[in-house]
Amino acid sequence: MATVFDDFVVFTPALGMEPLPAGPDVYQRLNQLYSDFESHSLIAAHQFTQDWPTWEIHPKGDEMVVLLSGSATFVLQTESGQESHRLTNAGEFLIVPRNTWHTARIAEACSLLFVTPGEGTLNETQPPAG
Repeated sequence: MATVFDDFVVFTPALGMEPLPAGPDVYQRLNQLYSDFESHSLIAAHQFTQDWPTWEIHPKGDEMVVLLSGSATFVLQTESGQESHRLTNAGEFLIVPRNTWHTARIAEACSLLFVTPGEGTLNETQPPAG
């Protein structure tokens, strides 16, 4: 039996689900096995004790983030500036719109579940200006 913190699940274009063991090379394997993640989504859970060191963006679709435990604030870079969205109760979720740079500030150790359109995902230390 797989566990959500040890395995990722790839959601395929044909609406199938395929478990993939996590590990240091998981993103390389995802790109190799799933054609640079074209038209695929990733379901994964992660535990955090510190703020994210980077910002990320998903140009091919919206990302859903579900709080499982703890507390986190997501910061989204929008056309009108930064927006903060705090998740404090298990089950609360946020939908990060496609093409929106975002990061997380961790108020207390937390667990989050992600449904992420993987194709074209970028990470940067700061979102690009303008």
